[in-house]
Amino acid sequence: MADTKTGEDRRPSGFSSIPGAEAMLASLASWTAAMPASQGAGMLSDAAVAEALRQAKALIDRDPLLKSVDSMWNANPMRDVIPVDWAEVARALRIVWLQSFSDPAATLASATALGANVFRAALDAWGEAGKRWLGEAPPEGKPANDKRFAAPEWQANPVFRTLKESYLLASDWLVQRGKASPGLDAAERQRLEFHLRQFVDAMSPTLLLASNPVALKRAMETGGASLANGARNLIEDLQAGRLSMVDENAFAPGRNLALTPGKVVHRNKLVELIQYTPQTPNVHARPLLILPPWINKYYIMDMQPKNSLVDFLVRQGFTTFVVSWRNPDASMEETTIEDYMDLGVLETSDVVRDITGSETLNVMGYCIGGTLLAMVLAWLAAEGDKRFNAVTFMVSLQDFSRVGDTAIFLGDGAIDAIEAQMMQRGYLDSREMANMFNLLRSNDLIWANVVNNYLLGEKPPAFDLLYWNSDGTRMARAAHAWYLRNTYVENNLMVPGRVVLKGHPLDLGAIKQDIYAVGAEKDHIVPWDAAWQITRLAGGKVRYILGSSGHIAGIINPPGGKGSYWTAEAGAETAGAWKRAAVKHDGSWWTDWSAWLAERSGRKAKPPGMGNNAHPPLCDAPGTYVLQK
Repeated sequence: MADTKTGEDRRPSGFSSIPGAEAMLASLASWTAAMPASQGAGMLSDAAVAEALRQAKALIDRDPLLKSVDSMWNANPMRDVIPVDWAEVARALRIVWLQSFSDPAATLASATALGANVFRAALDAWGEAGKRWLGEAPPEGKPANDKRFAAPEWQANPVFRTLKESYLLASDWLVQRGKASPGLDAAERQRLEFHLRQFVDAMSPTLLLASNPVALKRAMETGGASLANGARNLIEDLQAGRLSMVDENAFAPGRNLALTPGKVVHRNKLVELIQYTPQTPNVHARPLLILPPWINKYYIMDMQPKNSLVDFLVRQGFTTFVVSWRNPDASMEETTIEDYMDLGVLETSDVVRDITGSETLNVMGYCIGGTLLAMVLAWLAAEGDKRFNAVTFMVSLQDFSRVGDTAIFLGDGAIDAIEAQMMQRGYLDSREMANMFNLLRSNDLIWANVVNNYLLGEKPPAFDLLYWNSDGTRMARAAHAWYLRNTYVENNLMVPGRVVLKGHPLDLGAIKQDIYAVGAEKDHIVPWDAAWQITRLAGGKVRYILGSSGHIAGIINPPGGKGSYWTAEAGAETAGAWKRAAVKHDGSWWTDWSAWLAERSGRKAKPPGMGNNAHPPLCDAPGTYVLQK
């Protein structure tokens, strides 16, 4: 750049007077100012990045602000409990800085405009404060859309309001610079934007005691006890090697979760099969088998009585069976996807038919349990086996061409790393999966707990869904490696005949059953329009329902709650066209599903016995596999 002024001299006018939140933008401006303009946006080779890193290190050594930020990052003990990938964050920032060189004038103009906006926001905040001091009533502020800034001090106190506004403006500016970076393919742009969001979330002023009015107030009210409690919580988490998100002593399956009465009527090396005790004098003749995901415990289907899907189904007169997956260890590393088919679906469905005397049964698959179910249905179609009648898919993927931000963690390099870990251990540790999913909602699942546990000194909340989320399972090496390669990486189910299991090429179009499919409006794991794709893939008639909320809360949404759902009776060529034609309904979609399922479950009669001579009850629900850690 022709301008030889230092990075600090070139910060936008009025910017340097704003305390705290401008550190992120000031750092960016300093780095950008120090980089030579000759390095264009296309120079992203290893040599260019290495040179940028060399200059960056030299700049850190000269700039006290950058040096202090770098030191804080490396000294912060929370690095050991927060699963943010700082190397990827640094890479994203480097790309933005390097790309900015292609048009330094536009970069400077953009930074100057940001500085003006920050200065304007500061004037507004202090102006309204002055009116309040003079007894005038300023215009009523809009409710905070960002839960991090819900406390009234973020609006009423001019210091905190300026801090908040400057942070939000700088964050948006940085993310928009990332979106405007030229020369990136779709996958690289998604990766860049994701890690920039991780960075700006981690830079929130709510995460520092000195700039969090709620934490400061709590410290004064408790005489510093909240800070002592927070330090104690941090030490405990450091010893455990993870961030506590829930009170782990508040719940336990069989004590206050998974309470619907039932019996384990079958067990093999991979699953236990639970049959639930009927709660009505008569039940539908055709039973229902539920296949939960094997990456979590089954009792998401049977939480507390007030939000138990299993309890709801049993009380509607459905004879209900649920598969409870074993938590794999290293001895199970050779377990294959065909074992999951045989032992988890085909064998359990044979047991259900034998116990109930029904030749056919209905079946439901949740998340990757639904992906497995789709493969089994296609295989059975090739076999000419019609054991399954009506089918339900809940937030389940078959087409993996669009998987949302999950794709960030499942590129070729990431898959190689996962497979290397599984080769070493024989399984994928459940914490790796949990960290990935938590980062998809980092403000809710990570940073909110940092504030609660460490700044406010509170114990983690007692929340049943969060407890279930933290009670993860390991992944058997062979099966999980096959699953990742054939779904997320290669999307092989989309090509008829490309996947061959147990001697048969699979074709999803051969699935002719009636299907009920559920997506969730705010699902960050299975985007709702990706779950909708089953309507064009399967050969049967599909009723698609869109529930409110996310991947878990959108499904575990019993009648009487605050949920809603959308339906559209006519078919559609695209998910967008379906949504435009859909009608919104207040309440839970469970009642809609129950009515649909009842029409396909046969007449009611006396319930079957609990197990039979060939499959006697082994123990009470919730069984033993669900308790494995």
